[in-house]
Amino acid sequence: MSPRKPNMESSIYLGSDGWFHGRVTMGVKDDGSPDRRHRRAKTETEIKRKVRELEDLRDRGRAPKAGRKPTVAQWMTTYLTDIASLKLKPRSLDDYWSKTRNDIIPGIGQHRIDKLQPEHLERMYRVMLDEGHAPSHVLKVHRILSRALKIAHRRRMIVENVATLVDPPTVDETEANPFTTQEAKAFLEAAAKRPTFMRWCVGVGMGFRQGETLGLRWPYVDLDNELFRPEWQLQRLTWRHGCKDPHACGAEFHRFDPCPPDCSTHKGYKRGCPKPCPEGCTSHARACPDRKGGGLVFTRPKTKKSRDAVPIPPPFIPYLRDHQTQQEEARAEAGDEWEDHKLVFARPDGRPLDPRQDWAEFKELLAEAGIDDRRLYDGSRHTAGTILNELGVDMPTIMEILRHTQISQTRRYVKGRSHLSKDAMRRMGDTFMPRLEPVTETKTETTNSRAARAQRRRRIR
Repeated sequence: MSPRKPNMESSIYLGSDGWFHGRVTMGVKDDGSPDRRHRRAKTETEIKRKVRELEDLRDRGRAPKAGRKPTVAQWMTTYLTDIASLKLKPRSLDDYWSKTRNDIIPGIGQHRIDKLQPEHLERMYRVMLDEGHAPSHVLKVHRILSRALKIAHRRRMIVENVATLVDPPTVDETEANPFTTQEAKAFLEAAAKRPTFMRWCVGVGMGFRQGETLGLRWPYVDLDNELFRPEWQLQRLTWRHGCKDPHACGAEFHRFDPCPPDCSTHKGYKRGCPKPCPEGCTSHARACPDRKGGGLVFTRPKTKKSRDAVPIPPPFIPYLRDHQTQQEEARAEAGDEWEDHKLVFARPDGRPLDPRQDWAEFKELLAEAGIDDRRLYDGSRHTAGTILNELGVDMPTIMEILRHTQISQTRRYVKGRSHLSKDAMRRMGDTFMPRLEPVTETKTETTNSRAARAQRRRRIR
């Protein structure tokens, strides 16, 4: 009879199946029973190595929990439903879900999270780039996956976060293209012909985001003290099912077969044919009779800093008062059809302005003002930051006006102008280089002078 092994000591033996087996005691399970992990290998050397690795994880307190680990698809669903939903804003959570459904699950969803390898992620990123996705899109997918695996690692479900071993694609920062002062004036001159004139004054002149401008309410506007408080923003969120069986609810909209190459149904779609529905699809919540949480919704800005009060330029005050008077007249004319959301910028019946129509109007104003095409962000926040810088406003003040949390973020919103650079280098040159005195006849002799002739004679001799 062999002596009893000490507690926590591992055992290695050759099984009747021809494999070497190792048993490592890791501790105690939640139900009080011993937690014994099993490893197997073809050779004794290999099984000893596997046992030592498991013992090292145990001794360092980094051993993963017992039990079969979920797949990437299962863990991402758990992470977004129970963990990320408690912290993320609704719009961000929608974006996480979209990239998980369309990219992560089709790419690596069937792998178990403890069996995931760096090359699996690299292969998925390569396929995404080959399909035409922008590097910035792939980088966002990488960050979402890395965050989910970080939580799994923190809970000891995996030994290591493999996303930290992968270098995502390099993303070139999108160059800002703000209005020049002349372009901003031309843009506002075109906007002055429309009822939404003050909406564009606030966007271009104060650097408000689109959602903050469309979600601005009169209770948070102090015209006497000349202050705006952007406490709310208007966003379009994705609808969610309110029924008990989302898959059955959207049965008539499920489409599991891909479109043919010559598809005419989605010929006018900008993004081409939509992807087939995954198995067990729970989308199509827009058609759910009990849908909830979607459409145009008032939400809080992402950070506390974004809700800081912003001074209103004094020349804006008379126009805002006139705009308020016109809105009161429209409200009286609409009568019972008026929807009172207390919005500063609203439709004739009081409803919020549609962000899509607002974006389309921005493009129309660009064409009317003769300005080349650019992003809405370039024509608002980037323009406000750049013009403030040209007016000599220092960076900390611009940071307060744009409500950024870090000054490095503000610097990305401010684009230098070539004429300012030339003026700065001219002043730099005037500081260091002496001025050349003008040439006069009294101080300069011609080459035919007596001294020059004498010098030539000496050379000849």
